Amino acid sequence: MAPQRPKGAGALDTTQTTDPLSALSPAPVPPRSSELYAALDLGTNSCRMLIAQPKGSGFHVVDSFSKSVQLGSGLEKTGRLSRGSMARTIQALRICQQKLRRNKVRRMRLVATEACRRALNGEEFMRRIHRETGLRLDIIKPEEEAQLAVISCAPLVSRKTENLLVVDIGGGSTELVWIDIKHVPKADRAQSIMRLHSGFTQALSDIPAAKVVDWISVPLGVATLRDQFADVEDDAARFALMSWFFEENLANFKPYQSAQPQKRFQIVGTSGTVTTVAASHLGLKRYDRTKVDGLHMSSQEIDKVIHSYLAMGPGGRRADPRIGQDRSALIMSGVAILQALMRCWPTDRLSVADRGLREGLLYAQMSADGVLEEGKY
Repeated sequence: MAPQRPKGAGALDTTQTTDPLSALSPAPVPPRSSELYAALDLGTNSCRMLIAQPKGSGFHVVDSFSKSVQLGSGLEKTGRLSRGSMARTIQALRICQQKLRRNKVRRMRLVATEACRRALNGEEFMRRIHRETGLRLDIIKPEEEAQLAVISCAPLVSRKTENLLVVDIGGGSTELVWIDIKHVPKADRAQSIMRLHSGFTQALSDIPAAKVVDWISVPLGVATLRDQFADVEDDAARFALMSWFFEENLANFKPYQSAQPQKRFQIVGTSGTVTTVAASHLGLKRYDRTKVDGLHMSSQEIDKVIHSYLAMGPGGRRADPRIGQDRSALIMSGVAILQALMRCWPTDRLSVADRGLREGLLYAQMSADGVLEEGKY
């Protein structure tokens, strides 16, 4: 069962910096605070939060927040989080703190990822956040970030899939997880992915488990990859260099070393890059989550969108409503990563996931508390 949003949450304007979901009416019947869970993801580019109530084998979103804070701006050059980026982030986190207080949320997981992992003053910034907002954020390790991305995508896993690649293209890093589920009964394959919230190495059990063949966290995301090639003036040359450079960083990933055509193979891509490409493929004038989440795209369809982005040039991408001004500065580094993956593992079945770390955090908390119903996701 997919995460449920309030009615009317399907059509979102990608040019907005604040999540439109936060302006929508709450659930018709206000939930009890004891039933609510919160998940906050402080990434290299964005600060995003969901507050949700368990419902069946999924959850109902009660409130949300999303803001581009560009926390990693300048990190590549200095190795530190800048004063401006920290100030923007603190401002966004104060809004999150107000939402948590207003909804009286007691169960929550608030995490920071690659920018804070890499920054020399990352831990110091966590202490400042606590002093100024009262929120305690954990800087999570790459493996946990990969686990959360995987379980958020469990509902999109096909019963026919035997080999699965989950890709999470973030602002500062990209996580890839290859999972073998051919020995898991078809009806249990999504559930077996969900069980990975407790770790990629599963305890021995009578229940056939999903096998993680390998996983990798590449320290290149849409912001960090863009910054590394910012000095290349030619648009097409910069794109080609970013794509090949990203592929070079896959050398230690076991499935890359033995890359070959896979039967019953599925890629699930979760990120703003993948959902933006899907929206462009569909020709949407306004972003519609109900049309994007779960959409299947082929390598050829993705290539067609990428070539259209190159033909537009920087000015055309900024003006394209399907991309949006905020995303336009990052879309080419994102699709450079995506093209590299399609080059390595061509597929007619890339599943687009409009979900990610926040959903994974919610699923992990709810699964651990035993409040999700067993059954079809």
